[in-house]
Amino acid sequence: MAYAGSQGYYGGVWRERPQERAGIFQTSKSAQRTRDGAWAELQDTLRTMATDHLDLWQIHDLREPDEFDAIAGPGGALEAFVRAKEMGLVRHIGVTGHHDPRLLTRAVLSWPLDAVLLPVNPVEACLDGFLNETLPAARERGLAVIAMKVLGAGHYLAPQAGVDALTLIRFALAQAVTTVIVGCADPAQVRELSRSGELGPLPLAEQERLKELFRPQARRLAFYRGRF
Repeated sequence: MAYAGSQGYYGGVWRERPQERAGIFQTSKSAQRTRDGAWAELQDTLRTMATDHLDLWQIHDLREPDEFDAIAGPGGALEAFVRAKEMGLVRHIGVTGHHDPRLLTRAVLSWPLDAVLLPVNPVEACLDGFLNETLPAARERGLAVIAMKVLGAGHYLAPQAGVDALTLIRFALAQAVTTVIVGCADPAQVRELSRSGELGPLPLAEQERLKELFRPQARRLAFYRGRF
């Protein structure tokens, strides 16, 4: 139930306008590692969001090997996710991670998932892991690939070097992802970022320019990763 406050916002909308829920792809996450904990959190999520199902429910923020074992082992959260899908409480299940690409790849290859949420940006294109291991593995298994950390929480924006939000989104769209999620602070940003759909993925030459720009500080700029 990460970002729990946002669930209440959605719930307020669906209670007032339930007829519009069917046209929205609604997701949520759980950072619980046990079956019972994840199941209880799902019930609370559905109540709070005033909906009878989620379109995507994600195992949130996989970081450490012992978490992997807890989630996938007897009584682990994965059992709740699979059960919820079988019961129609969720349509799809996924995993998210930005800490350890090899651990996330392991989950992609061994868990019964439909989607993976991972970092996609020029910094990652300079490093091994998420883009050259996890992403191809996910595509090979037919998973949806959702890009996050696209703007690096704003740290990657450098207008003086020709690196604006639109450029970074177009970079992400060029990496064989299914969709890109980006936080916006106001309606003007939403309108600006929507232009990425009109312009399309960033050309290869411009992708290479960005990679060369970020390469000298790539390890430092991958601030969301663990030690590597």
